[in-house]
Amino acid sequence: MPEAERLARRASRAAFAGARRSGRRSLNVALEADKGVRALNARDRKKDKPTNVLSYPSGEREFLGDMVLARQTVWREAREQRKSPADHFTHLVVHGTLHLLGYDHETGEDDAERMEALERRILAKLGIADPYALDRQPAEKAGVGADKRNNRNNRNKRNQGRTP
Repeated sequence: MPEAERLARRASRAAFAGARRSGRRSLNVALEADKGVRALNARDRKKDKPTNVLSYPSGEREFLGDMVLARQTVWREAREQRKSPADHFTHLVVHGTLHLLGYDHETGEDDAERMEALERRILAKLGIADPYALDRQPAEKAGVGADKRNNRNNRNKRNQGRTP
């Protein structure tokens, strides 16, 4: 994807603005082969499988941290979810940037819903369709957000009868 740098810059800036953060910040975005991301995921999260994006917050104010996207996984997910690779890549950079800003969808259902809603608003401002719309992607094939969708679906059923 020749426009990856431009898309990453646009997505991270949109995430920063959407999270209502001010000041100059920087971050690194890397595209890596699935094999490399799988190794990082196994080492850092004890999950020996590829994932689409990993975020590594720096803990510093001006440098947010590093984000690594698994190239083949990102392209495969885009194809499976019937999205353009550029839109899916943009979504994952927004998602990873929010992690670097301190958002976490794995700390509870409320946090997951808050982060997902923020992603939707940010992406809508970029002209990108809701990546979590159930009719766009089967949950069993989804990348980012699959667990959140499954949790939300399970919660809805109960009411009827959430890169380290």
